[in-house]
Amino acid sequence: MADIIEVRDLVKRYGENVAVDGVTFSIQEGETFGLLGPNGAGKTTIISVVCCLLAPNGGDVFVDGASVRTDPQRVKRSLGVVPQDIALYPTLTALENLRFWGRMYGLSGKTLDARVGEALEVAGLTDRAKERIEAYSGGMKRRVNIAAGMLHHPRVLLMDEPTVGIDPQSRNHILETVRRLAEAGTTVVYTSHYMEEVEAICDRVAIVDHGKVIGQGTVAELQQLIGDENAIMLRVEEVPDETLASLRAVPGVDRVTFADGALEVLARDTAAVLSPVVSALDASGARASSIDIVEPNLETVFLHLTGKSLRD
Repeated sequence: MADIIEVRDLVKRYGENVAVDGVTFSIQEGETFGLLGPNGAGKTTIISVVCCLLAPNGGDVFVDGASVRTDPQRVKRSLGVVPQDIALYPTLTALENLRFWGRMYGLSGKTLDARVGEALEVAGLTDRAKERIEAYSGGMKRRVNIAAGMLHHPRVLLMDEPTVGIDPQSRNHILETVRRLAEAGTTVVYTSHYMEEVEAICDRVAIVDHGKVIGQGTVAELQQLIGDENAIMLRVEEVPDETLASLRAVPGVDRVTFADGALEVLARDTAAVLSPVVSALDASGARASSIDIVEPNLETVFLHLTGKSLRD
């Protein structure tokens, strides 16, 4: 399958701050590609360069063979964009917003009417189309935001943190919408810091941290980076530094991190190290309110690659 997006040695600086530092990856036509990383990792900056809102300081991005540097208008014609911020007029209805954005895409007449009706159906808001956006919940606004980005049937849909701050029902609706778009052949680029979303919908993933891609591939390929390591996840209010040192000294423990009440212990044989880990905590006076054994996932891959939790 051909690549529809190629990011080559991309660099973006803001003064002395390097937001994107030599990023390279490619996306095949029709796949759902995830950019996973913590807030501030550089995901939104990468997306902003791809959709020609920011000019790169180095490298280039090609969308369907067109360069963002030399042919941005051709790049834009291939794209639909769902920004992190809501790009809707709050005093207009959902119907009015979609008709406005449809005209911006050059749609008119029966084609516009059909596309707006289709988008409202996808958003699950046909029966509330004539209500003002300002009366909508956060999740409903997000769904209309996505509908606006797909009106013109773009070959590539860029979705930047589309589920931030919304209710579980709207989140599930958005994830199902992404699956339906992928089944219809749309290429989706999905940025998130929610690893469970990326695991659920993405064919391949690039993990981004401090402006660099530190790992990429399918979820299974990324999990192979840590081999047979599992994680012991413990909820603990406080863990003294000397206790962390004791845990790291337990035979068989590969790595220990603690942040925001979450203690993570990586080991290949969790059954063998569980008892001495709990004993070390008990000896320090720390008490775990819950203990779980977690098989390798994107969270543990990120922990393995960076030494910190994705939540940090």
